[in-house]
Amino acid sequence: MTTSLGKKIRDLRKQKGFTLEKLAELSESSKSYIWELENKNPPRPSAEKVAKIASALGVTTDYLVSTTKAAPGEDVLDQAFFRTYQGLDEATKEKLRDLVKVWDKKE
Repeated sequence: MTTSLGKKIRDLRKQKGFTLEKLAELSESSKSYIWELENKNPPRPSAEKVAKIASALGVTTDYLVSTTKAAPGEDVLDQAFFRTYQGLDEATKEKLRDLVKVWDKKE
């Protein structure tokens, strides 16, 4: 029996087209650890592991551990994006800011 956390991880992993191996690699975990989170009841992940998995899946930690079954809303996706953005080097941030300026121009 899966938990809400396990189901969310599995659903998001599949939506992104990630295998167990790929998510494990991206979250610095093992394939068996991801499998256990998806399939065991109750999982006992550390906050650090949940944060790495959430980041790899493009959502917030709060979304993964909440009991809601709704898909992540725009605010959750925006928060996850901003956390990723904050970790980028300054040159990459500048490129993204330039792209946003181009997209934002009204013709």
